[in-house]
Amino acid sequence: MIVIVAVFGGYWLENGDLDVLLQPAEFVIIWGAALGSLVVATPLPVIRRVFSGVGKAFRADPYNKAFYLATLKLLFQLFHKGRMQGLVSLDSHVERPGQSDIFRSHKTVLANSWAIGFICDTLRFAVTGGVPAADIDQMVETDLDVQAEHNRQPVHSLTTIADALPGLGIVAAVMGIVITMGSLGGPPEELGEKVAAALVGTFLGVLTCYGFVSPLAEAMNAADESEAAYLRAVKEGLIAFIKGHPPVVAMEFTRRAVPHDLRPTFSEMERRCLKS
Repeated sequence: MIVIVAVFGGYWLENGDLDVLLQPAEFVIIWGAALGSLVVATPLPVIRRVFSGVGKAFRADPYNKAFYLATLKLLFQLFHKGRMQGLVSLDSHVERPGQSDIFRSHKTVLANSWAIGFICDTLRFAVTGGVPAADIDQMVETDLDVQAEHNRQPVHSLTTIADALPGLGIVAAVMGIVITMGSLGGPPEELGEKVAAALVGTFLGVLTCYGFVSPLAEAMNAADESEAAYLRAVKEGLIAFIKGHPPVVAMEFTRRAVPHDLRPTFSEMERRCLKS
């Protein structure tokens, strides 16, 4: 909305005629060609993730401080139970988290399928035993790398389309000039309208790239990085617990890995995990 108001409002303040900017053919050429390029260059599953990622870019970041604190308490309860009653006691919880009283007491975390799957899949190997902590650490690192690449694909596709939009705007402008050249000898007013329509093509291509699509790609990337930072913080605590550290120490591993702007203090973590 800020981009639209600033660009078109400024144009209107300069006494520009907004009707001149309404060139449906230019929209069809630029956006149609951009969509076609996306379809040609991108596998269908990635295209679906592009559109779902655009929606995610407009939603509030779920990985806020409250979510981190809820996760810290969930992990502490799991670690404490595993420490007191043995890792086998966690089997039913990680196999059926939807039926676990521990997980169900943290509904915001339970609603996040990525987080729950990551926690349960990692603890499952600790519960079954036989897998050294170092190997679990390496396995989780591989999982994080694969997920990062999974998230990178739609962002890369959208960035590629953004880079192509100014060029597609030039294509639309050239086609408009071709039409204009075919009308030479006509009334000056008609030629002026056709030249203006051609220039609108370049305008739309550049505006769509730098005002909308490129920022959307950056917003999608920021959302993916927020999710990756959350999973990496959880990973630090899980691996610390699997290596045999006490629950409080494992929680500190997690807390220290939380991004600085969202990181709770030790006192906040202590009040939430130990005294509530």
